[in-house]
Amino acid sequence: MRRKTKLWRSTPPSVFPVSLSLLGLGLGWRNAAEVLPIAREVGDLLLAFATAFYVYFFALYLRKVLVRPRVLLEEVTVPAARAGLSAAAMSMMLLAAALMPFGLHFSEVWWCGVVLQIAASGLGAYAIWRDPPGKRQFTTLQYLTFVGPVVGPIAGIPLGHIWESYALTIAALVPYVVITFGFAFQNILHGLPRSQRPTLTIFLAPNCLFATSFGLLGVDWAFDFFYVVAGAISLLLILAGPWLARGAWSPLWAAFTFPSAAFLLLQVLAVHKGIGLPAVIGTYAAMAVSTPLVLFVTYRFIMSWVTGELAEGSGAARA
Repeated sequence: MRRKTKLWRSTPPSVFPVSLSLLGLGLGWRNAAEVLPIAREVGDLLLAFATAFYVYFFALYLRKVLVRPRVLLEEVTVPAARAGLSAAAMSMMLLAAALMPFGLHFSEVWWCGVVLQIAASGLGAYAIWRDPPGKRQFTTLQYLTFVGPVVGPIAGIPLGHIWESYALTIAALVPYVVITFGFAFQNILHGLPRSQRPTLTIFLAPNCLFATSFGLLGVDWAFDFFYVVAGAISLLLILAGPWLARGAWSPLWAAFTFPSAAFLLLQVLAVHKGIGLPAVIGTYAAMAVSTPLVLFVTYRFIMSWVTGELAEGSGAARA
C-alpha cells in the first residue's frame, strides 16, 4: 500500500504526451476505416485503451494537485513538465472527439480541455517570466505549451464550435511563428545538446495539426501549405531518425510519438479531401510507423512508472 501511495504522489506530467499520442493514434485508425479497407474495431480498441490510460493518470495527477496544489508551481519550472501539462489539456480535447461516435457529444469535455489549455499556457508563461534571463530559451517543447489550442477544431467543429475553433487556431499561429523562428535562430548560434535531439521531432506536430485544423475549417490554401511543409519535415525526420534516437532511453522519447500520430490524422484527412494516392500511401506509412512506435513508448512509460523511475527521471514534484 505504501508503494502505491508513493506512485500517485509523484505522478509525472510526462505521461500526458503519451496519452495524447494514444488518443491521436486511435482517432487516426478509426477515421481511416471510413475511407480505407481497415477494420474500425482496431481504432475503437486503441481509443478504449487510450481513454483508460488518460483518465487513470489524469485522476492520479488531479489527486496529487488537490493534496498539495503547490506542486503545479514547482513542476512548471521544468520545461518538459510544462509541455506535459499542456498535453493533458490537449488530450482532454481529443477525448471529446473520441466519445462522439458513441453518441456522447460532450461539449463540456471539450470546453474543459480548452480552459485547461489556457491555464497551462498561463502557467508556462509565468514560469518563463520567473526564470533568470540566462535560463530563458526557445525549445520545441514550447509548441505544446503555447500552440496546443490548435487541436481544438478536431472535436470543436463536429460539436458545432466553428468560430471558437477558428479563434483557437489563429491564437496558436502567433506563438508558432515566434517559437519557430526563435528556436531556429538560437540553435544556429549555439547548437542543440545531444540529449535534446528527440525533441526536434515535435516540430512535425504543429505543422500537421495546423494543416488538419485549417482543412477542417475549410481554409484550403492554408491546408495545402501546411500539408506540404509537414510532408517535407516528415521525410527529413525519417532520414535523421538514427541521429535523433542515438543514446539511451529517456522520457523525452515521448517526443517521437504524438508527431507521428498527428501525421496519421493529417493523412487520413487528406484522403477525405481527395488528395489521392500520396495521401493513401502516407496513411499506410504513418500507421506502419506510428502504431508500433506509440505502443512501444507507452509500454516503456508504463514499466518505468511502475518502478518509480519515470517520476524520478522526469523530476516530478511530490505531493
